[in-house]
Amino acid sequence: MNYWYPADTELVLASRSPRRTDILKLAGVPHSVYPSSIEEKTIEGCPADIVVHWASAKAADVAGKFPDHPVLGADTMVFQDGVLLGKPQNDQDAAEMVRALSGRWHTVYGGVALVWKSRGIFFSFAQATRVKFRNLPPDEIAAYIASGEPVDKAGSYGIQGLGCVLVESVEGCYFNVMGLPVSEFLLRFRKSLS
Repeated sequence: MNYWYPADTELVLASRSPRRTDILKLAGVPHSVYPSSIEEKTIEGCPADIVVHWASAKAADVAGKFPDHPVLGADTMVFQDGVLLGKPQNDQDAAEMVRALSGRWHTVYGGVALVWKSRGIFFSFAQATRVKFRNLPPDEIAAYIASGEPVDKAGSYGIQGLGCVLVESVEGCYFNVMGLPVSEFLLRFRKSLS
């Protein structure tokens, strides 16, 4: 058994994100993947509340199917100057987002929720990480967009891929930017069982 993973039952990840799966594998967390069918829509509120709302909705959706397993829901959003930078609609949209991030700070909000129905356990939290991009010349932005990496990424970049070369500085949890603040999640999970 993994010291950091406190349960003797496999975790169910309510997300199809390969990045979240990679993070759980890195942490040695035994898990299976069962994506939630929740469709995210635009809702009003502060970023931390929004990501916790969607993480909780995803976990609750899947927990009904796996009441004897801890179910993890997660959500990630990128904000700059109070504006949500979601997944790009096309290459032009991605290029505009990366240009807006160039040479500036933005904040990545991660929402996490765990539901373990049979044990009556539920907790959720949000974590914020600040990220600064280098000043990016137009040809570098064009090359990044041409790589295809921005397609399904909030804010049009993936810090764990080619996007790592765009980033100058990170304040806070790197894994939160990647999709799951795993250290804080496992700490809270252990506390919920004590």
